Amino acid sequence: MVALFRKAGEKANCIETMTDKEYNYCVTTHADGVYRFIVKNLRHEEDARDVVQTAYEKLWRNRAEVEAEKSKSYLFTIAYNCMIDHIRKVKRIYLTEEFDANAKVVNKPIHNAKAVLEEALSRLSETQRSLVMLKDYEGYSYEEIGEITGLNSSQVKVYLHRARLQLKQYLVKIENVI
Repeated sequence: MVALFRKAGEKANCIETMTDKEYNYCVTTHADGVYRFIVKNLRHEEDARDVVQTAYEKLWRNRAEVEAEKSKSYLFTIAYNCMIDHIRKVKRIYLTEEFDANAKVVNKPIHNAKAVLEEALSRLSETQRSLVMLKDYEGYSYEEIGEITGLNSSQVKVYLHRARLQLKQYLVKIENVI
């Protein structure tokens, strides 16, 4: 392992950085979780793959500065920031589709709890949706979520509480579930 030390006269601080083997372990161990987090937020598999690939590329380039023990948090932070950049980029692109007024629309109700939950999640802001995904799907602590998103733990708790209230309000309406 590579050890970095401060200048002479300062208190020695040994930081063990990530090796190639530890990088590979990080990729193997966390690939599914990162992808699941990103695809749940973006709701588009190809875009999620691109974002995850970019995150792993940035982790690779910065592996000498990353402590192996903090690689998961660092990876999710990078992935979260790449996802936000992607969302901002997509919002700037305006696509126009031709509208066919004669097209038939079939409105067939489907009773699918997963679809209802995804619709409820889609109504949340990007930040709220990310917080719900990190806490409830990935199981991160408030402090870890704060590190990933750049919020303090109090903000995480407040935003998460508000997001859960919005989800509850949507899910308890019978017309949204049926």
